[in-house]
Amino acid sequence: MERQPAVSGQFYPSSSAKLNSMVESMVQKAIPVRVIGAVSPHAGLMYSGYVAGALYSHIAIPDVLVLLGPNHTGLGPRGSIMTEGEWIIPTGRFKINTDIAEDLMRRTDILSPDVKAHLFEHSLEVQLPFIAYRSHQEGKVNPEIVPIVLGNLNLDECRLLGEAISEVIKSRKPMGITVIASSDMSHYISDNVARQKDKNAIDRILALDPEGLFRVVKEERITMCGYIPTTVMLFASKRLGAREARLIKYMTSGEVSGDYDHVVGYAGILIV
Repeated sequence: MERQPAVSGQFYPSSSAKLNSMVESMVQKAIPVRVIGAVSPHAGLMYSGYVAGALYSHIAIPDVLVLLGPNHTGLGPRGSIMTEGEWIIPTGRFKINTDIAEDLMRRTDILSPDVKAHLFEHSLEVQLPFIAYRSHQEGKVNPEIVPIVLGNLNLDECRLLGEAISEVIKSRKPMGITVIASSDMSHYISDNVARQKDKNAIDRILALDPEGLFRVVKEERITMCGYIPTTVMLFASKRLGAREARLIKYMTSGEVSGDYDHVVGYAGILIV
């Protein structure tokens, strides 16, 4: 099937020319590197786009992107994976890698083939304009994708899914495959408190500590909507030999809106 854009004209411009111009204003001059994983935000581009743009500027676009996002709508199973078709945005099309998607389902019963959870979910869709732009910059066709949205997994399920992803990636070397976890950070609290709470979560990601991230989000009630996708990505990255994580950019919505009493935090982090 063709998955049509759900938040075009809301989270980003519906015009291909306007979207391309917007993304162009948000990317940076950087030397892109091959990365194992990353954390990228997923708010409206006017708020989180400068973080996402900075992040993707540093990523050498691989052959395939495994995209992990939270399920905001509640539709579909806890582990929803689209196994075939294409995703469409105003600036391009992305084919799903059916071979990898089906291999993942063979290796874990956490994932189920599903479309419903993806139809209105924005967390993966808003990654695609940056990926399309960077692919064009590098003179490449858009990479294939494996779209996964996750509900409420426990820590052991995060580990098992991360291990399954890592085994699929190992079995396909030298194909370049990167795992992107889509997440915003703290939601609708003051800027000072958000920065403090978000630092606690970011420090665990920078330490490549999936168990620590899962624990600190729970214990400190950090409203990081994609902590489960990020935990899964960290487990996979560690199994793939990750050496370090780098914080590329952090900001809050207050820097755009001027409202510092009710902000959302955004972080762009690379795993290499």
